[in-house]
Parts: sequence; C-alpha cells; structure tokens
Amino acid sequence: MIEYVVEHNPDDRILQKASQILKSGGLICLPTETNWVAAADPYSKEGLDKLYKLRHIENTKHFTLQADSFNKAMEVANIEDAAFSLVKKVIPGPYTFIFEAQKKVTKYLKASKYDKEVGIHFPPSPLFRALLKTHNDLIITSSITHEMLGLEEGDYIYSALIEDQYPHLIDLIIDPGEVQFIGSSTIIDFTSGAAEVVRVGAGDPRLFEGR
Repeated sequence: MIEYVVEHNPDDRILQKASQILKSGGLICLPTETNWVAAADPYSKEGLDKLYKLRHIENTKHFTLQADSFNKAMEVANIEDAAFSLVKKVIPGPYTFIFEAQKKVTKYLKASKYDKEVGIHFPPSPLFRALLKTHNDLIITSSITHEMLGLEEGDYIYSALIEDQYPHLIDLIIDPGEVQFIGSSTIIDFTSGAAEVVRVGAGDPRLFEGR
C-alpha cells in the first residue's frame, strides 16, 4: 500500500499507521535525504528477519539505526564527550556514525553482538523525523538499491516500482512525491576513540579529520 504525504507536513494518521506496522513486526518504506530505505523496528525479531530477507544478506551485515535525538542514540551506543561535541555540530545531516554498541541493541542485532558496533544516522528529512517522533524510538533501515529493482544506476526510483517488486514483504510505502537525493552519507567511526573517516559522501569529512 502506498500512502502519499506532504514532506513537511505528513498526515499524523499515516505516521501512526506506519508506527503500528513497525511495532507489529512489519516493514515500511520511505525516503531519507540519501535514498529510499526499508525500515523495521530494531527490537522486533519478525521485522528484522523480514529486513534481512528483503536484502538477501546474512544477519552479520550492519544496517543503520535512525535517531532523532542523542537521548535515543545513547540508549544503544556509548558516545564519549569528544564525539558528542563533534557530532552535535553537524546533526541532523548526511553522516552515519559508528559507535561502540550497548547491550540493549546487541541483544537484538546479531551484527552488533558480533563486533560490538552500531551505526547511527540523524536524518534531516522532515518526513523521517516526524515518523521518529511518532514512533518514539529508534528505527532500523536498509537501502533500497537500484539492483534490487532491476534498474540502472541513475534511474529514478518510484514508490510504485518498490510496491510491484515487494508486494508481500513491505506493508506500507510513504511517498512524499519527487525527492532530490544528495548522495550517500559520510561514515565516521568513533570506536577507536578518535574520529576516523571510513567513507566520504555528502557530508564534509574535513570537519572530522584529525579530531
């Protein structure tokens, strides 16, 4: 099912429906600032199993946790003061931060249990932030790639294409209309205590180099 919304003012009823689907172990789909993603509740085994099935990858592969506040992020990650000071200057934004994982999340995410790491993104998308506020918890996501939809890189991804490809796995698609993606996020790893730029994307890596 596709629900159409206004990016900056999404319908509360649709957000509530999406949150309920997540809590009941379902998958939803919506765009971030970087790409379309499939989303699940990180504390739902059923939802996580569906997310791995969707991507056809092993459960030792990391997905990204979406957060709208440091309070929520610190429930699952150990964030040192130095990292906190750096991160707060650029969020929400196109960065994914890798931290040491806390037991709350390693209990559910086998990848985090394996390497004790967790990746967190603070999305600037008004739609995604509204969903996080409604859900009142973290949401775990994985990209919908062009390959998954049989498309060439650069082809535009429409919600109808996703629905046609995954009618039995994705329960709800939230479509805000045409979205201009800014490219992949820049990945910053703080697990060593210092900021290490793992991947250069849309976020400026110079803000973290040598810090």
